[in-house]
Amino acid sequence: MIIINRRNLLWLVPLFLFLSSPVWEPPVASFLKPRGGYNAGQERASGKQAQDFVMDALTLTMSSKGRIEWVIKADRAFTGKRGRMIDMIDVDAVYTGAGRDRIYIASKRGQYNIDRQHLILQDNVRVRKPLEKQELYTDLLHYYDRTKQVICPGDVKIKGPDFSIQAGHMKYDLLSHAYDFSKGVVCQF
Repeated sequence: MIIINRRNLLWLVPLFLFLSSPVWEPPVASFLKPRGGYNAGQERASGKQAQDFVMDALTLTMSSKGRIEWVIKADRAFTGKRGRMIDMIDVDAVYTGAGRDRIYIASKRGQYNIDRQHLILQDNVRVRKPLEKQELYTDLLHYYDRTKQVICPGDVKIKGPDFSIQAGHMKYDLLSHAYDFSKGVVCQF
């Protein structure tokens, strides 16, 4: 005679699972099977390319021939959306190249393309030459380090102690200090 008590019922649960496993095991195994393949080479390649970052403060120093030309500071910097770009917010820069007077630049936003050595400053760009008492105002400024040229494709306003210039486009060569204005230039002396 079999006496049913709790201890005997406890042994029936694993026995029932073992005997019924041919019925439930295939659907559970297919559900738990990993989907998609694993490619170790692709995993290594994507690991090398992932260089995303966010910084609360950034100081970028650019030099040429062993001499510091630019010191760019940003309150916040992060990885750009395309390629090797650094996006910056609240940018302050100082240009000290060519052994001349310092030029101070401030803007709300900026980008730096590492491969092309191309600096883009946007939104309320202000360029100051304190010794010459000149200020430039624009909304977009491009600096190309390889050619040492500044290009402002939009409206530009330059104020000095005894003159004012407004133009629709400006190109400035930092080596020769030559300006090129176009698109409706207005000068006041």
